[in-house]
Amino acid sequence: MVTLLDAVRGADKRPRHPEKARLPDTPLVRKPAWIRVKASGTPSFEGTRETLRRNGLHTVCEEAACPNIGECWSKRHATVMIMGDVCTRACAFCNVATGKPSHLDPDEPARTADAIADLDLKHVVVTSVDRDDLADGGATHFAQTITAIRQAAPKTTIEVLTPDFMRKDGALEIVLEARPDVFNHNVETVPSLYRRIRPGANFAHSVSLLEDAKRLDPAVFTKSGIMVGLGETDQEVETLMEDLRAADVDFLTIGQYLQPTRKHAAIDRFVTPERFADYKRIGEAKGFLLVAATPLTRSSYHAGEDFERLKTARLAGLRA
Repeated sequence: MVTLLDAVRGADKRPRHPEKARLPDTPLVRKPAWIRVKASGTPSFEGTRETLRRNGLHTVCEEAACPNIGECWSKRHATVMIMGDVCTRACAFCNVATGKPSHLDPDEPARTADAIADLDLKHVVVTSVDRDDLADGGATHFAQTITAIRQAAPKTTIEVLTPDFMRKDGALEIVLEARPDVFNHNVETVPSLYRRIRPGANFAHSVSLLEDAKRLDPAVFTKSGIMVGLGETDQEVETLMEDLRAADVDFLTIGQYLQPTRKHAAIDRFVTPERFADYKRIGEAKGFLLVAATPLTRSSYHAGEDFERLKTARLAGLRA
């Protein structure tokens, strides 16, 4: 666990999390034996980093302090984070910097596409910070990025992990018109914790966004994810599964929350691998095409392999 808040970021020395600076430190919690991550430093890891740096791209792998960065970058997989590295939201779990974002870079879609072509990715996940400052929440930028990837890497399948586009009428339609293969939006946690963990968001709105995505494009795979260990109960997790299935969500990811710094939300519990296996079994029984549930599962972890499983599961269902 990171024990100190990132004090400054960038040449202007802005605090990374100004809204958390005066919060009391949460207690240190020792990670259990089943939380293990692979070290970075392989030649392919460095190659991935060099490609991303050369194209001037941000990744959620770095900005959100993902524990799987060593494994994924060593396989030349990365989740590109567009529209800058500063978020307009201040979620209690997230390590992405909070503040006033800079202007959109019109060349970013092309650079993103060039990097994906260089990495020769079979499947890519494109996500972003929240951009509540933009009239369309960044939807047009997402669409431009999808289009650029289609041109530069036509064999690459594309998954978008979008913000909630709250109060951004027409934004979802703009993204879906660009025809991503997977539309992903994470609800992150159970409704009872939103006020504390995900202020500025609304659980019902997020579920409706996923439902509308499937209504607008029945062929798109829809996906959502949550973290456990923030104070939810197992019954709340099961109820959340039912809410997502009612919205016809295809794929659910469940992973252990790991706090980025002592200023972030405290870990309430470490969920055992056995309980994660229960979540997977329960979710599949509720009708998801796919459930990924392990301590280190993250929304983009093994996304390419999971996309192939999704396609197989849909075909099996059509034949049944």
